Amino acid sequence: MTDDSTPPTRETATTRTTATTRRTVLTGVAGVLATAGLAGAQETTTEGGETTEGGETTAGDQTTTESGESDETTTERGETLRFQVRIVNVSAPNALTPDEGESGPVILSPGAYAVHSPDVQLFAPDESASAGLESLAEDGDPSGLGDELSGAEGVFEAGAFAEPVAGGEAGPIGPGSAYGFEFEAAPGDRLSFATMFVPSNDLFFAPGPSGIELFRDGDAIAGDVTRQVGLWDAGTEQNEAPGAGPNQAPRQSGPDTGPAEDAPVRRIEEVEDGYEYPSVSESIQLLVVPQGGSGGGLTEGDETTGGEETTD
Repeated sequence: MTDDSTPPTRETATTRTTATTRRTVLTGVAGVLATAGLAGAQETTTEGGETTEGGETTAGDQTTTESGESDETTTERGETLRFQVRIVNVSAPNALTPDEGESGPVILSPGAYAVHSPDVQLFAPDESASAGLESLAEDGDPSGLGDELSGAEGVFEAGAFAEPVAGGEAGPIGPGSAYGFEFEAAPGDRLSFATMFVPSNDLFFAPGPSGIELFRDGDAIAGDVTRQVGLWDAGTEQNEAPGAGPNQAPRQSGPDTGPAEDAPVRRIEEVEDGYEYPSVSESIQLLVVPQGGSGGGLTEGDETTGGEETTD
């Protein structure tokens, strides 16, 4: 929920690729709750973006080699490697059981991602959310956050994800569905992303503010890194019972509605709102796989730093 004290956005510059987005308000639940409605969901198309056969997507924002044949390129940062990411909704159909209303799953909204240097932060805990993060956390609209990240100093690649890997229209995804994107990264680079926890007032899934290290001791990480993801409260709108609040999508009358809250970004564990939320691992799974190289940093299922433990 915005007010007259909207915090300043981060410095941005010209994007390396231009994403064209169109905001739509979905007011019903027949879709992903039969397919989940979400106020403010994004339909995003990126110049050059394609969906390959078999449900594998290629991000329109991704960097490609001049020959188009090698998975490794050389940049000013050094040799890069292409990574593929899957963000999977693993929620149970009855993950949310409000005292009033029907039970239902956690739904994931379209989101934004960035590959960046270690000194770049998607957000700062204990400080106010940016306008872009507020829009994503309240309404599932990633366009503003994507604009804040794209071309900013220290951000090497940024974009939005909105289309399910298996195909279909852009929008929120329910249990069993996944988003996917690809990017190039070099040793020292980190990955950040954010996607809304639906239905909520302003909660979102994201790694710690400095992102996920993509290389460990020179080796690319590979596998399930869900433990590095946390559930965060943007602090911009007062929380209501998850799955029952009248100012939550899809029950809210429109985007950017609900009582404003002047609070900092915090982990949900630090918010004393009296509500219970499913764990991160019961809601979302994050898979990171390098292509054209051997990932020695992590193996699938080998998780190191938890989202609750990341402090940088």
